[in-house]
Amino acid sequence: MVFLEQNRLFEENGWKIVPFAMRHEKNLPSEWADYFVDEIEYGEEYTFMEKALRAQKVAYSFEARRKISRLLDAAKPQVAHAHNVYHHLSPSFLGVLKKRGIPTVMTVHDLKLACPAYKMLARDGVCERCKGGAIWNVARQRCVKDSFALSTVVMAETALHRLLGSYENGIDRFVVPSRFCMDKLVEWGWPRDRFTYIPNFVDAEHLEPHHAPGKAYLYMGRLAAEKGVATFVRAVAEAGVRGWIVGTGPDEEKLRALTESTGANIQFLGYQHGKTLFSILSSARALVLPSELYENAPVSIMEAYALERPVIGARIGGIPELIRENETGAMFTSGDYLELAEKLRQFENMDRSQVHDMGKAGRAWMLKEFTARHYLQRLLDLYQSLGVSL
Repeated sequence: MVFLEQNRLFEENGWKIVPFAMRHEKNLPSEWADYFVDEIEYGEEYTFMEKALRAQKVAYSFEARRKISRLLDAAKPQVAHAHNVYHHLSPSFLGVLKKRGIPTVMTVHDLKLACPAYKMLARDGVCERCKGGAIWNVARQRCVKDSFALSTVVMAETALHRLLGSYENGIDRFVVPSRFCMDKLVEWGWPRDRFTYIPNFVDAEHLEPHHAPGKAYLYMGRLAAEKGVATFVRAVAEAGVRGWIVGTGPDEEKLRALTESTGANIQFLGYQHGKTLFSILSSARALVLPSELYENAPVSIMEAYALERPVIGARIGGIPELIRENETGAMFTSGDYLELAEKLRQFENMDRSQVHDMGKAGRAWMLKEFTARHYLQRLLDLYQSLGVSL
């Protein structure tokens, strides 16, 4: 989503965007699609030979190198900005950009530069077992889709690109949307001067508040264990408040069963997007982020602020740096449903005007720091520092 919004922002400001991506039926139409690499889908049924070829492409894609060379001949870009290139493209093409002398930036949306499986998350919770180079743990813990085979492929891919220095040599500067992410990568051995902090943004012009706070507490996102949705359900039941859950995911049936067994007053609203999603958020009392993994910089927090809704977030990852306690929201210990329930009671006992004041403070902060204008200027400043003529 950040990739698409960034492209839209640059196009609105007169830049010509030349995408390089994987072919997929859900891609937006592009005049450059002939240069895209063939699709790789982990979940499909393939023959042994097809699986072997796909494993090789995950680790190192010669196709990506060939096709980006052709694309560069045709487009001649001033700067390259990468997002989520890891397995479907592989970082094999970064060396081509380097040889062409094209300044290259990559936005870090996760912790892949340290953790082979992106999340620093194992079946027993937050995990930093691979710190110090012990990447065999990704296979031993089956960190990728609980599959030993896929996890082994990702382990091999990580080892190969660390040996080749693909990211170290191929990327001129990494953009990090949260200070937490930067600090964690530095803790794992990356030089701090390789990173530039540029927070995410929301388009305030399309997210204007229209309502006073409602009564329901909203969770929106993937319904998976690491997102802490079960903690949210238990807290709603304990506090005796009303909750909404927007989203789908592998834990949906478990969460519905938990809701029934705890007597939580929760409505499951399914997958929503666009105006419908923002209407739901605008009608809520507060957004709740009960995450139990290292979140980077959730855009949903800024969306809530844009609509003048406070945020109650878990004290983990990059969430705390986006919440000003008792000013724009509140925080609780990740995984502690009793503490979350206490925060829900506090918000329930506030006057609607008090809750709205928190939301207004969030919007004021967002307008001061996290708008499209701020994001664009920060990126342009970064590009210019790398010698890009603007």
